[in-house]
Amino acid sequence: MREARLDALVLFQPEAFQYAIGAPAGVATMWGRAGAAIALVPGDAHLPLGAIVSDHAAPIVQQKASHIDLRTHRIWIDAVDLSGVDAVAGVDSAYRRSAAVGPRPETFNRAACFHLLSDLLKDRGLKGGRIGVDLEFMPAADFEALKVLITDVQWVDGSLVLRRLRSVKTSVEIERLRRAAHAAEGGLERMVQAVRPDASVAELSTAWKAGAHDTARAGGFALSGHWDFISVGPNLSDGDAKITPDALIKADVGTLVEGYSSDGARTFTFGRASQLAQDIFNALEAAFDAGLEQIKPGHTFGKVHDAMLRSMRRDGFGEYYRGHFGHSVGGGAGIEEWPFFSANNSERIETDMVVALEAPFYGQNFGALMIEDQFLVTQNGTECMNRLPRGLHDLSRHRD
Repeated sequence: MREARLDALVLFQPEAFQYAIGAPAGVATMWGRAGAAIALVPGDAHLPLGAIVSDHAAPIVQQKASHIDLRTHRIWIDAVDLSGVDAVAGVDSAYRRSAAVGPRPETFNRAACFHLLSDLLKDRGLKGGRIGVDLEFMPAADFEALKVLITDVQWVDGSLVLRRLRSVKTSVEIERLRRAAHAAEGGLERMVQAVRPDASVAELSTAWKAGAHDTARAGGFALSGHWDFISVGPNLSDGDAKITPDALIKADVGTLVEGYSSDGARTFTFGRASQLAQDIFNALEAAFDAGLEQIKPGHTFGKVHDAMLRSMRRDGFGEYYRGHFGHSVGGGAGIEEWPFFSANNSERIETDMVVALEAPFYGQNFGALMIEDQFLVTQNGTECMNRLPRGLHDLSRHRD
């Protein structure tokens, strides 16, 4: 923040709010509009964090982050503490005791939230300051309203600062990503058991999900979400495809633990792979290894892309182009997150980043091949969070 000359960050994205405050932003953020939850991160590390949340979300924020300077606003959800009340006649008195009186907005009152932010900035001595906003998230209409209501600060884009903060993980974030990768691989092991002639993509997906949830429960944690991109056979867009002899099976999957998503992929065959499929996969393996060798602190993300593309060229793929060969994970709402292993990306790899390295090939009327693992960047290189072998495995050999 000092390098960017920011006096504070004001964050509106629900995932960024939870990252900064350590508590969920609440249900009022469901519309994707800015204001229902706002985090204030002062540039002065001696100043406490500030938060603006709904009266509905306030109790969980107070529980999880009691040190936060918390301001609350009213939303549409009507609630009251009825302790000691045993008749309707006492309900109104309960409302008055809790100060939960008066009309509520249709959803939330954006102007009221921005006025609370103005007060918070004033109390912190930040009026007149240079304040970064996560503009990559914030709707343009909401940003215009913010500038109209709070005119005595300099609003600038703080998205890059937030990206860089989030790309280097804390120990808590690293553990969440380890668990997510472990659960996803448990799901792949279950999916493999479901592979048989005529098994559909939907059946494989169902088996994967069940295995991922069972693995998480066995590990003493729960999943907050999951996703999968499973393809079977030569038609890449056929969601109703079924397993036939010699079919390629690609599973690109991830699970979420407390909002942090893993990302990994394996490719299988049901029968002997064609010579072309084997040759392509061998090239992907070589490219993957070449890229992995470059994932070291101080190297650029672009250097990884360059090494992998040069490897594919050496193996005869002169027209193969890939926009990126992987990305950071666990930094935001999406699966694939900045920084990317893309051409000429000058962003530096740092210790405690968690990244997914991927080497894919998609051929319509052929099938999909992919290798992807998740790595923690260490002082000396990388630590793989996956354990399943990366080879192209024939699953028909394990069937009667």
